[in-house]
Order: sequence, then C-alpha cells, then structure tokens
Amino acid sequence: MALGRGRRQEAGFNYWPGFVDALSTLILGIVFLLSVFLVVQFFLSQEVTGKDKALQELNARIAQLNDLLSLEKLGKLNLEEQLSQVRAGLTAAEGERDRVKSLYDGLAGAGNDAAGRAGELGKALDSEKQISARALAQVEVLNQQIAALRRQLAALEEALDASEKRDKESQGRIADLGQRLNVALAQRVQELSRYRSEFFGRLRTILGDRPDIRIVGDRFVFQSEVFFDTGQAVLLPEGRAELDKVAQALLEIGKKIPDEIPWVIRVDGHTDKRPITGAFKSNWELSSARAIAVVQYLITLGVPAQRLLAAGFAEFQPLDTANTEDAFKRNRRIELKLTER
Repeated sequence: MALGRGRRQEAGFNYWPGFVDALSTLILGIVFLLSVFLVVQFFLSQEVTGKDKALQELNARIAQLNDLLSLEKLGKLNLEEQLSQVRAGLTAAEGERDRVKSLYDGLAGAGNDAAGRAGELGKALDSEKQISARALAQVEVLNQQIAALRRQLAALEEALDASEKRDKESQGRIADLGQRLNVALAQRVQELSRYRSEFFGRLRTILGDRPDIRIVGDRFVFQSEVFFDTGQAVLLPEGRAELDKVAQALLEIGKKIPDEIPWVIRVDGHTDKRPITGAFKSNWELSSARAIAVVQYLITLGVPAQRLLAAGFAEFQPLDTANTEDAFKRNRRIELKLTER
C-alpha cells in the first residue's frame, strides 16, 4: 500500500512553477503601478507649487498697488498746496491791478481838470502823462502775469483731477483684487468642507456602526484600544485592518480634491490624565508616538507623506473630565481631521 501511494504522488501534477510565475507577474504589476503613482504625484506637487507662486504674486501686486495709492495721495496733497499758493498770488495780483487802475483813474480825472487850466498846469500835465503811461505799462504787465497765473492754475486743476481719477481707479482695482481673493478663499473653504463631508461619509460606510469609532464635530474619532495595547505605540493587527479602510477612502477622495487646495489629514493622539509607566516618559511622548505610528502606516499604504500631519496632545484635550474608567477610555483616542495646511 505504501508503494501504491508513492506512485500516485509521483504521478501528480506539480503546481509550484506556475504559482511562482503568477506571483512574479503580480509583483511586477505592483511595482509598475507604484512607479506611475510616484510620477503622477511629482507632477501634482509641481502644479500645487505653481498655484502657490501665483497667489504670492497676486499678494505682491496688491502690496504694489497700495504703495502706488500712497504715492498718489501724497502727490495730491502737494498739488493742493501749490494750488492754494497760486490762488493767493492771483488774489494779490488782482488787488495790485485794482490799485493801479484806481491810480490811473485818479490821474485821468486830474488831467481833465488840468485841461481847463492848460496854461497854468502844462508842465504838471506832462508829468502826469508820463506817470499815466508808466501806470498803463504796469497794468499790462500785471494783466500778463494774471493770465499766466490762470493758465498755471488750470494746469494744476487738471493735474489734480487726473490724480483723483488715478486714485479712484487704484482703489477700484484694489477692491476688485481683494474681492476676488476673498471669493477664491471662500470657494476653497467650501470645496474642502464638501470633500470633508464626502470623506467622513465614505469612512462611515466602510467602517460600519461601531461604538469605538464615532464622529465628533469635524473629526473622526477612534478609541486607542482599536489600534494599540495599553501604554504602547505599536499598531495591532486589527488596528492595521481599520487603517487599511481609512487609506482606501482617503486615496479615493484625494483623487477628487483639486491640486490647488493644500489639504492634509491631521492625526491627533490623545491620552487620559493618569501617569504613564513603561517605555514612555510622559503622556506627551505616548500620544505623539501613536500619532506618528498611524501616519507612518498610512504612508506605507500609499497616502502621500505631504498630505499627513501627526500631533500629540497628551491628556490636555479631554472629551470627558470625570474621574471614571469610562471617561478615561473616551479620552484615550486617535482623531482624524481633514483640514488645510
């Protein structure tokens, strides 16, 4: 009977070479997909960098327009001061002209009176005529000066109007740029909120209805016991299984979020307030190490490192301030939050 079994085993088909070939093909396919993913991630990073640079240039342009507006306002003040000086000079010149005209009228009246006494006042009349001629010359000069001052005043008023027009245009451009920037920021916040809701909905569907996983505000909260043993920061197998689901949802949502939105998943570690014993010196170190462990595992699942952020809060952000085991359990948690950098 033993001889018969040996012959049947020798006659059986050897599956091992085919299995090795299939496994090699699978590994090559995975390596190819990872290479494609890295290339796509590089171009996406370049695009995000370009958007940030454009936003910086827009802010620099706004600062430049503000500087130009300040210079225009200073020039406007100078023009108004020059205009006041010219108006004062014009008033003084008109007063001098009126005084000379009065003098000329008086001289003309004296000349008419002297006509009746031509013989007696001949010499005086010649003298008065000379004075009158000089007065007329002065009046003509003053008239020319007044005309020049009026032309200068008109030029100053035109320059002032142009300055005010440029001032209004600059203010309009600044207001328009500010409005466009506010609209862009509001749109980015709304888009991120929409993707956050979609991400949480996807996680809720994937993870199911579990008492140790819940949503608090804008965060997805896992009890620490899902991932770690007490006082440890090494992921448990069941914790890795849950993170596999989180990474799946995150990669699907990440493909939909536009490149110009600088989103990250923040992983927050929290502990209870009881003193810690073991490998870690404080709850700060334990909470930070747990958050880092979650981030590192998500990276191994293909989540981009630049989209992850680890933070440790120790016992200083409790959900329940009571001194009970249930309160301590609620406070020991890992939180995921989709937010901006």
